[in-house]
Amino acid sequence: MLSRVTVPTHRPGIERSYFQDFILNGIKIDRIDPGFVVCSFKVPPCFTDRTRNLAPGAIVNLVDELGGTVIYVEGLPMNVSVDMSVSLLSTAKLTFGCPFELKL
Repeated sequence: MLSRVTVPTHRPGIERSYFQDFILNGIKIDRIDPGFVVCSFKVPPCFTDRTRNLAPGAIVNLVDELGGTVIYVEGLPMNVSVDMSVSLLSTAKLTFGCPFELKL
């Protein structure tokens, strides 16, 4: 039985978090242009719900992490708010190739 979990302090914008590395593991960049990024990944078991589909929470977290890539400018701070819209065309099954298109 788990009785305690210790999570080290994270300094946002300075260090990568465990969660960022976890959610972004396996992402493949297919195309990148200014203001436009296309990437894909295969749905791992840990991101599925009980029906073995990509879990909605995982989708939102991927969009959150990947969304910043289209506005990133090297050397400038990322202290902005971004309004994102998510359109789902179909469910993504376990090990299914899942494309993401992000544009400004």
